[in-house]
Order: sequence, then structure tokens, then C-alpha cells
Amino acid sequence: MAASMGTVAPLSLRVLAECRVSKARACELRLPHGEVPTPVFMPVGTQGTMKGVSAHQLRALGCCICLGNTYHLGMRPGPDLIKKAKGLHGFMNWDQNLLTDSGGFQMVSLVELSEVTEEGVRFKSPYDGKQILLTPEKSIEIQNALGSDIMMQLDDVVSSTISGPRVEEAMYRSIRWLDRSIAGNQNPNSQNLFAIIQGGLDPKLRKKCLDEMTKRDVPGFAIGGLSGGEEKDHFWKMVTLSTDHLPHEKPRYLMGVGYATDLVVCVALGCDMFDCVFPTRTARFGSALVPWGALQLKHKQYAKDFQPIDRNCSCPTCKRHTRAYLHALFRSDTAALHHITIHNIAYQLNLMLSVRESILQQRFPEFVQDFMRTMYGDKKYPRWAIDALASVNITLD
Repeated sequence: MAASMGTVAPLSLRVLAECRVSKARACELRLPHGEVPTPVFMPVGTQGTMKGVSAHQLRALGCCICLGNTYHLGMRPGPDLIKKAKGLHGFMNWDQNLLTDSGGFQMVSLVELSEVTEEGVRFKSPYDGKQILLTPEKSIEIQNALGSDIMMQLDDVVSSTISGPRVEEAMYRSIRWLDRSIAGNQNPNSQNLFAIIQGGLDPKLRKKCLDEMTKRDVPGFAIGGLSGGEEKDHFWKMVTLSTDHLPHEKPRYLMGVGYATDLVVCVALGCDMFDCVFPTRTARFGSALVPWGALQLKHKQYAKDFQPIDRNCSCPTCKRHTRAYLHALFRSDTAALHHITIHNIAYQLNLMLSVRESILQQRFPEFVQDFMRTMYGDKKYPRWAIDALASVNITLD
């Protein structure tokens, strides 16, 4: 953000309540397309849509911010066309907030197609095989054309399971690329640029990145480079180290986290924003999220089950359809995937609303205990979750 030029970022964060026990907080995030109550889960719409769900349906579920993918939208249909449609909001007919990623994650997911240099990331297009150079400036240029409310810097992303000098190189490069991203932002008065904290699983590198990036007056910060297959014990320690050193008055976005337990634990560790393809992707395999885990609706046990997915869920799917119907539909019609996707998004959004309500009412620790009891029943709680919650004074019975 060009604070030195006297501009004010179109973002404000008001902390409404903080848990007296843990680091959980409930905030009101104000963005150009309206208020976002946090903690918030943001569904991922890779190419300007959730697969099988319309923008209108997403809005009806109470979603007030979702994601678009810079890499994919930049390739097809391209920024020029989207700009003519009055940005991604106009293109997808979405009147709520949008966050666009930088395209950097594809450095990991499409690693066999990419090469990283100081200039940027050279990709081989998965669509037509052409060589493309994505620089920090180019990423911001595309995101400026998309018109998202929150833009992410291009960072040098390495897998969270890698260690050694490459992690340090990527961390320092991400700081340099942040400066280039800030300089490249043409719309600092209408689009918020978030920095992405890197450093792998090395506490010293994470801390160095935090120290450097928080010197830059950007509107918000993301915790990057995690949830990529690393041990959960390392994961939660890097999350809490980050929230310990991030500014209190700015939003904290933990990237790529979407399992219900992870969401609840990471709210306790002080995170405000989350995104993940998990709820929508798992729906396409017939898996419906419920407070006690997930129902695999393609399994035979649901063939004659006339209950809704979850009796306590008020989403359109649970109001109208039974498990038996969805089981039958799953075998013959893609509409089943649509219905389960609607339910899973509703589940994630309602979970975060319940978390938020418990923070506002100063009963978050009790909420966490009830949530874990329901989720795991007589089964053992994951050790990492016990340790993570204990670190913020929440004990599980």
C-alpha cells in the first residue's frame, strides 16, 4: 500500500471481542464490497465460480467473500476480457467481496511446469504449452484488472515438506517480491494488497520474515507455506508463532486451511480468515460434512435412509432432500454433487458463525470443548490439537 503517498487503504478491521482465555477474536472487516464478519471461511472459486454453484446461491448461503484464481483467470478468459466486464465482480455477477490469489501456489501444484528466477516464475501453460513469465508486477497487473477487494502478493512458494537453503532463499525473495508488488499496485485506494509470511517450518526464518514484512504498511497479512503435508505439530507451532508477531489491528489470513478441526484450533491460535478447496472438492466425491465428521453418501448404508444429511442444518439441501435421494442421485446425476456442495459450503459458513458467536458471548473455550466432543465422540482427540489448544489455555477433557 502506498501509505507514503497519503493514500488510505479501503480496509478497516474492528476487533469486537477477544477471548479472555485463548487468542481467538471476533472482528468486523470492512472492505469495498461490504462488511465481512470474522472469523470467516472463504469458499474457493477457481475460475470465477464455485463448481456447480451459482453466485446467487452462494450469496443466499450468507457468503460475503470468496476467492478467484489469478493464474487460471489470467490464462482463460484473460484480464482484458474481464476488465471489459467491469472486473471479476461484473463478470461473475457477484456484489460481495473477492480475494484473488497471486498465482504463486501453482509453483507447487504445477511444479513440473514452472521455473523460478529472481525475475519471476516461468510457467509452461497447461492449456496450450506456451511459456509464460509471471512476475510480481504482472500478478498485480492481472489482479488490478480483476478488481478484487483483496490481492495477494506473488511469493516464492516452496513445499512445506522441504528444508534447507531453498526455504531461506524463498523467504528472502518473497520479501523482495512484496516490495515489487507494492510498487506495482495501480489501485491502492480501492484494492488491498496482503503480504504473505513465508519461512517454511523454521521458526528463525518465519520470525525474520515477520519482522521484515510487518515493517511494510500493507493492509493485511497472510500466513503462507503451510497446510502442504507437513506434520501437524510443526503446522500449529508456525501458525501461533505468526499470530504472536502479526499486528493486532490488521487481518490475519491462514491460507489453505479448511478441515473443521483445523479451523476451530487456528481461530484459538488467533487467525481471522481461511480458505480451502476441501469442502467443495470432497462434495464431488459424495462426502457430506457434519459436526461428527463426514457422511460418505455413495455408500450402501444410505440407500434407504430418509433423514436429511444433518437434522440441525437449515441449508436448502437438508431442507429438501434425504440421504437416500442423494445416494440414488449420486450414481446417475451430477445434481447430487451440486446439492452436497451447497450443504458443505453452508456447513463451513455456519461453523464459523457459531465460532464467532461464542467469542462474542465469551464462551469460546466451552464451544471448542463441545465441538471436539461432538467431532471425535469416544475416539481419541488428535495429539496436535490437544497440544495446540493447551498452548492457549484450552484443555480438552
